[in-house]
Amino acid sequence: MTALPLTLAEVESLARAAHEGQTDKAGRPYAEHLAAVAEGVRARGGSAEQQAAAWLHDSVEDDALSAEELAGMNVPQGVKDMVLALTKHPGEPLEQYAARILAAPGALLVKEADLAHNANPARLSVLDAPTRERLSAKYAYVRSLLGLAAP
Repeated sequence: MTALPLTLAEVESLARAAHEGQTDKAGRPYAEHLAAVAEGVRARGGSAEQQAAAWLHDSVEDDALSAEELAGMNVPQGVKDMVLALTKHPGEPLEQYAARILAAPGALLVKEADLAHNANPARLSVLDAPTRERLSAKYAYVRSLLGLAAP
């Protein structure tokens, strides 16, 4: 008998534990970003799998989980595929990253919610001006590559 896949609450708990002690660029607990992205996916009508991917979307990129740990997780393959599509690799061109997101079913909605939270003016306002301007331009460019309208 195979175990049932992890529930969304279990994925959330796992993601929170994996990112424990990590902070975002503004010094806030990283789990706040994950929660905001998961809520953004839910509010946009995303599936439970997309919400699970939202909780895990930065886990491999931020070394909170290894790709091997993700592969061994008892979540649907679609969740794993979205997480890997959303994992930016060091030095990877944004164009290549965007193409991978567009090719992975369900990943675009997760990235849309991620970009919306990253580009939130209140979140950006605590950063220094050069960082704020650099990130704002990067987020706008990624949105354009993904065919997403400006927030």
